[in-house]
Amino acid sequence: MLKSFKVLSLTDAAADRIKAIIADADKPIAGLRVGVKNGGCAGMSYTMEYAEGRNPGEDMVEDRGVTVFVDPKALLFLLGTEMDFKTTKLSSQFVFNNPNQTSSCGCGESVAITPANPEALRASA
Repeated sequence: MLKSFKVLSLTDAAADRIKAIIADADKPIAGLRVGVKNGGCAGMSYTMEYAEGRNPGEDMVEDRGVTVFVDPKALLFLLGTEMDFKTTKLSSQFVFNNPNQTSSCGCGESVAITPANPEALRASA
């Protein structure tokens, strides 16, 4: 039997920030959509946008009172990721603690991510 793997989890800080974003939206928002795209000096970057609803093929994560939709093209890149929200003296931003991330650029805007290996996941079950 294959263990159930959570695609994405949220910290309290990330959930609180998502709730604030949804509350401040100028139209009804069902949640936040996350994904990855090619680009940046390290090869990929995380994406986030308002989601009015679930698109076909998307995973839906409900955690700590918020809903996050995961782009199906990003699924293997985000498997096991914890989404956090950090505030420092100079910035406030979502941070992805991703076990599939192999490196990041110096500016912190892009990352190198290796997709999770489904065969390895089955073997660990």
